[in-house]
Amino acid sequence: QVTLVESGGGLVQAGGSLRLSCAAYGDTINISTMRWYRQAPGKERELVAAITSSGSTNYAASVKGRFTISRNNVKNTLYLQMNSLKPEDTAVYYCNALCVTTTWFHYWGQGTQVTVSS
Repeated sequence: QVTLVESGGGLVQAGGSLRLSCAAYGDTINISTMRWYRQAPGKERELVAAITSSGSTNYAASVKGRFTISRNNVKNTLYLQMNSLKPEDTAVYYCNALCVTTTWFHYWGQGTQVTVSS
């Protein structure tokens, strides 16, 4: 069992920056890839960025060059540094962790609101 707790969301003006954090608790030794998703009002949840346990990353085209995903495996914390924010980045951001044992399971955080004003 893994619990994910996000923090760092808020209201920022366009062009500004925010840093999201996601702290993992519980059976963290089994965590493999971690991801950030977001969901804007009236839209489907979309993948923003992913990072493997070894540090390989990939990004959605819409955030590439502006967002940076990272993780601290000692602190069991995932981060998302968001720069040059745009109003279209406004959404609830969710942390996701893939846990692999004899099977696999996705855990989700509760979400944190990011609002970018124009």
